[in-house]
Amino acid sequence: MDERRHRLALRQRLAGAARAGSPEEVAGSLVALHGTDPAAVHLAVGARLADPAKTVGETERALYEDGTLVRMHGMRHTVFVFPTELTAVVHASTGRTVAARERARLLKNMAAAGAPDAAWLAEVEESALAALARRGQATAAELARDEPRLKEQFVYAAGKSYEGVHTVSTQLLRVLGVEGKVVRGRPLGSWTSSQFRWAPAPDHPELDPGEAQAELLRRWLTACGPATEDDLKWWTGWRVTEVRRALTAIGAEAVSLDEGTGYVVSGDTGPVAAPAEPWAALLPALDPTAMGWQQRDWFLAPELRPPLFDRSGNVGPTVWWNGRVVGGWAQRADGEVVWRILDGDGIGRDAQNAIAAEAERLASWVGTARVTPRFRTPLERELSA
Repeated sequence: MDERRHRLALRQRLAGAARAGSPEEVAGSLVALHGTDPAAVHLAVGARLADPAKTVGETERALYEDGTLVRMHGMRHTVFVFPTELTAVVHASTGRTVAARERARLLKNMAAAGAPDAAWLAEVEESALAALARRGQATAAELARDEPRLKEQFVYAAGKSYEGVHTVSTQLLRVLGVEGKVVRGRPLGSWTSSQFRWAPAPDHPELDPGEAQAELLRRWLTACGPATEDDLKWWTGWRVTEVRRALTAIGAEAVSLDEGTGYVVSGDTGPVAAPAEPWAALLPALDPTAMGWQQRDWFLAPELRPPLFDRSGNVGPTVWWNGRVVGGWAQRADGEVVWRILDGDGIGRDAQNAIAAEAERLASWVGTARVTPRFRTPLERELSA
């Protein structure tokens, strides 16, 4: 395998140099979009659509009308947007173990606070899910009007420095989300809003966890390979034994990478066409291309990490030129999209013009909306001030 050419082509495809026709196509090409920040979902789609003017309407249609995309808990106990066809695979491969742990933790905390027991919680859960089915979509407050026991509160970690009061509705709905029984619905405000309704999860079969892990890994390596075991362990949140079992199950092939042994799906070791033209992209905070691998030196110089990441490892908005991160961008209060180059190697007039064109493209479809990343980074704060 020609690693340099293969990965340059990979970066071109995943960062949006080849424009897609729909949000479903974007999500399918990346396997999942980070959904912790609702605005980031739309920004990731808009960066890759052939017609960015359709970004908001088409993404909302896919999420809240057609149901072809779903926003739900997935890898590493994180919220993602998946093609709905992957719901069963994600739940079986990554959700069940986390869900069991989260429900046990909730019951333990309630018992320590002298709150009602598991039988009581099961009754409330059944009633709340029935109310949600009747409504179609609802906020926690709306569900609490139908099932008043959701308003019950209990003290968490009494006597500790982090003591707090929890409401049953908040804690139970979070657990139901991890269990794949409910998903994030339409926001209360615009597409940038972090306040949302809940909706019943789409029906899906119960799959064998091992088979589901193999399928998820196959899809991700098909889209994003090559990757090392460390990359795969980080992206999935699985144990290394689970990663190795899934690699064996799909017949993955080992390849030599600069950082060690990597893996691709069977038959993906042949030559790859290099990108025909240099390209620029402005990708949002938490974009799946920037967050897709644990080892990122092959597209992100280590010295760029401090200004572009927060202290928890969340990436901010990034500027890309021809397959690598070269800077960051932000939106100011007046709507202007501003950017700064941090790695000027190979950044000439053509690159500057292409990046400026992407900034204009982004500003044109975002319009009057104002976007502030949920996890803010040093450069984004500085540029937006």
